[in-house]
Amino acid sequence: MKPGGTKTSRSPEMEDTLCCCEYLDRNGERSHLAACCCECDDLDECCERWLTCKSLPPGILERIADTFTDRFRLPWLRGAVKIDISLLPPIILLPVFLHVAALHFLLALVILISLPVLVLWYYYLTHRKKGQTLFFLSLGLFSLGYMYYLFLQEVVPRGQVELSQVILLTCGLILMLVALSQAKRDPGYLLCQMSSDKALCQGSSSNNNNNKLNRNGLGNSNGLYREPVSGVAMNSNTEGYPRMLAEGPGRVTEDWCTKCQLVRPARAGHCRICGRCVKRLDHHCVWINTCVGEENHQAFVLTLTLFLITSVYGISLTLDTLCKGKSTIKALFYCPGVYGDYSSALSFTCVWYCVIVTSGMGYILLIQLFNISYNVTEREARIALRENTGRRLLWGLVVDTGQYNRGFLCNWVHFLTLHSSAVQHSSEDIV
Repeated sequence: MKPGGTKTSRSPEMEDTLCCCEYLDRNGERSHLAACCCECDDLDECCERWLTCKSLPPGILERIADTFTDRFRLPWLRGAVKIDISLLPPIILLPVFLHVAALHFLLALVILISLPVLVLWYYYLTHRKKGQTLFFLSLGLFSLGYMYYLFLQEVVPRGQVELSQVILLTCGLILMLVALSQAKRDPGYLLCQMSSDKALCQGSSSNNNNNKLNRNGLGNSNGLYREPVSGVAMNSNTEGYPRMLAEGPGRVTEDWCTKCQLVRPARAGHCRICGRCVKRLDHHCVWINTCVGEENHQAFVLTLTLFLITSVYGISLTLDTLCKGKSTIKALFYCPGVYGDYSSALSFTCVWYCVIVTSGMGYILLIQLFNISYNVTEREARIALRENTGRRLLWGLVVDTGQYNRGFLCNWVHFLTLHSSAVQHSSEDIV
C-alpha cells in the first residue's frame, strides 16, 4: 500500500526540492497529495471482502489506518506536513454536540452524560496501549478557546458583563496558557551522564542486547562503562525494566533502568508512554501530553489552579447574566425560561459542560494538593498500594508512604523549592 513514486533517500537536498503538496512518506518515497487515493490495494481488498462476506486477513485494518495516517497531510512550505488525526475529533465533534444539546433539555442531558463517558473510554483505550495522543490536549485547548468565543458572542452582548470583568477573565485565561506552556517543558528527563553530548538515554531492544550488565551489575551505555555505585548491590528481582539497588550511603535508594541503561536517583521513574526516565516522576498527564516531574510539577499545579479560578469566574458571570437575581448554585440547577431561546440554551449548555470539566480538574488538583502535603507522588502511591507498604488517609484520597513525609510545612517548602533545593542529586548519585 505505497503511493506511487520512485524511491529516494531522505536527504536535506531532497526535502528542499519538495513543493508545497509533495512529501516523503514513511517508506522514504516521494509522493504527492493528489495521489492520496492511488494504490489503495489493502482498502480495495477490504471492501471486496466485505461485499462478498469473507473474513479479513489479519493486520489489514492496521495497515489501512497506518497508510491513512501517513497520507493525511496539509500543504506547507518545503513539503506537506503530517497532521495528527487525534487533533481533529474535539475540533469537529464538540461544537456539534453542544449545538445539538441546546435544542432541548433532554438532548442536553443525554449528551452531557455521554461526553464524559466517551472521554473516559478513549482514555482507557489509549492508556492500555501505552501510546501518546494529542486528543486530550486538543480537547482542552479547543474547549477553552470555544467557551471563550461563545462567552464573547452570546453572553457579553447582553450588557450584563462589564468591560473590567471581561478583561479580568481574559487575563486569567492568558496566565493559565502561560503556565501551561511552562508545564509542557522538560519535566526533568534524565540525561546520559557519561555521554559527551548529553543526549537523552532512550533504551531500545537493540541496545538492551548490546549493553549487557557487567560483573558489577551496572553494565555500560554507548560503549562507556559505568563505575559501580559505592555501597549498593543489585537485587535479584529482575522482573520488568527497573532493577532495584540496595540503599547506599545516606539511605539513598537508587535503581537501574534496563530500558534507559542508567542508574536512576531516588524518586525517579521510567515513563512507558514517553519511553524515558524522569526525575521525581509523578505521573504522565494526558491533558498536557507529557510527564509531570521535578522540573514542571510546580507549573502543572499552577495551571490547574488558574484554570479552576478562571473557569469558576466565567461560569458565575454567565449564570448571573442568564438567570438574573439568582445565586450561582441555585441558577445552575434552576433557571426557568433558559431554553426559551437558542442563544440562552447554548450558553446554559456550555455552562454545564464547563462545570463537568471543572469538577474533573478540581478533583485532580485536590489529589495533587494532598500528595504535596504528604510529600508523595502518584507513582509512589501506586507502588505503595501494590506492595501494601502505604496507608490510605483522608477517605482514601491520599496514600502516605511515610518515606519522605517530613510534616506539612516542610513538605510544602520542599515542593516550592524543587528547582533550588539543596537535596539535588549530584553526578556521583546518578553515576
